[in-house]
Amino acid sequence: MFSALADPTRRRIVERLARGPMTVGELGAGFSISQPGISKHVRVLEECGLLKRHIVGRVHRCTLSPKTIRNASSWMEKQNAFWNATLDRLGDILDEPSNRKKKK
Repeated sequence: MFSALADPTRRRIVERLARGPMTVGELGAGFSISQPGISKHVRVLEECGLLKRHIVGRVHRCTLSPKTIRNASSWMEKQNAFWNATLDRLGDILDEPSNRKKKK
């Protein structure tokens, strides 16, 4: 999922879908790439589970997958807490008097 979001076009598509469902054609409006190009980006997002596509006839309506977004957010929050705690412990160790250089 994170590799899919590494692409700026796909991030913009996700941002647009955060406002509500859109057709693939509506998603492509405003981009300077072809409709087949937009479809490829949508397919990548669909394959990684970030969006769902509902097809009715020739209309492909896309929505975000809240579960996948929540899972990613949860993982990032855990990583943030881990690294903040690790860096706080490192700071405490570096602040110990035995680790400070004596000033002359």
